[in-house]
Amino acid sequence: MAVRFVRSTVAAAFALLLGAVAARADEPSYGPNTYDRTLEALIAHEDIANRGGWPKLPGSVTALKPDAQGPDVALLKQRLMLSGDLPPEALPGDVYDANVVAAVKRFQIRHGLSDLGTVGRLTLKAMNTPVEMRLNQLTATLERLKGNGFSFAERYVVVNIPGASVEAVENGQVQRRHLAIVGRPDRPSPVLQASISSVNLNPTWTVPTSIVKADIIPHMRKDAGFLAKSHMRLLGAENREIDPATVNWASLTSPYFTVRQDPGPDNSLGQMKIDMPNTEAVYLHDTPKKSLFRNDVRFNSSGCARIEGVRDLGAWLLEGTEWTLPAIEAEIAKGERKNISLKKQVPVAWVYLTGWQGADGLVHFREDIYGLDTPQGIVTSTIQRRKPKPKPVVPIDARPMAKGEPAPAPRAPAKTAAN
Repeated sequence: MAVRFVRSTVAAAFALLLGAVAARADEPSYGPNTYDRTLEALIAHEDIANRGGWPKLPGSVTALKPDAQGPDVALLKQRLMLSGDLPPEALPGDVYDANVVAAVKRFQIRHGLSDLGTVGRLTLKAMNTPVEMRLNQLTATLERLKGNGFSFAERYVVVNIPGASVEAVENGQVQRRHLAIVGRPDRPSPVLQASISSVNLNPTWTVPTSIVKADIIPHMRKDAGFLAKSHMRLLGAENREIDPATVNWASLTSPYFTVRQDPGPDNSLGQMKIDMPNTEAVYLHDTPKKSLFRNDVRFNSSGCARIEGVRDLGAWLLEGTEWTLPAIEAEIAKGERKNISLKKQVPVAWVYLTGWQGADGLVHFREDIYGLDTPQGIVTSTIQRRKPKPKPVVPIDARPMAKGEPAPAPRAPAKTAAN
């Protein structure tokens, strides 16, 4: 009776979820509806927890291939059925058939993993994450959204840091989705809101002092030709170039110069930077290391976000101007720096969501890469409401008098030390 109840409950949830996929496929994962959708996911996972959660899979599951057969396959099918990835009617049997392949792919998509249809190390780790931890992730998202201070405009961009992904949203619909590379744990990307102001073509890169200390100086100690190979220059006062050979790299701790990388395809920012002035000095940009986008774990930057297909995103930001994608490509080919200001700035939010019911109607989870799904971490990783600028106080003697209003009485002189 209990098994029949579980199957019927999961079947109903599975049917609802399939309907939701079609209805919500173009909705953003971070938008006005995210709270309500995630609350639905929380309730569903509380039900799973109340029924004992899902089974833990043995490491031997990673050896399974399509057409395999045996008890490991049966256990895998049970795990997938309980999370709504495998239809209950496909549960009987112990063969790794097409239904299992599709269910594993569905699970992998929900967890930001390559949808290969077989269980690798990262997939096994995600499958063996207890439902209680998933509940904590969903709860953390709901708490962040309760205190959310971001206003969802007609057009906006969202960077989900744990998801290492970007969405461009217009009129409540996702127009573009991009993979991203965000900050590694020791150089995390910040949670913030800002406004995208311009698109820079063939940018130079002024290396932050922290990176000069942590990366450039150690490289120069090992290889005196590192700056030249990287097309970097040392600039002193009034942008006068300094010969790297005159610098005592062995004893240098605090640089007295600026390091700037020339424009070009090898530039660390690639050939496009999307500027969004903010106190954290982060931005969106291209990268010459495009192979990194093929990785499931994309936490490799020093805080900024590298964007796959960033030129398409730039063209979307510049829609309504002469800067179409072909025009952008042609301008980049010239190799010259070009700064294009947006006619209307576009809000951007960098958020930290590790569990949510997303744009595709599925319940998504990502690793809590910075360890912020804690009470204090939730506070520090929530976009705070912007404080309104205080209105200037107009002294009563300075404000215009209303018609018929008596003039104010003269004020007594203020007491001072001289009085």
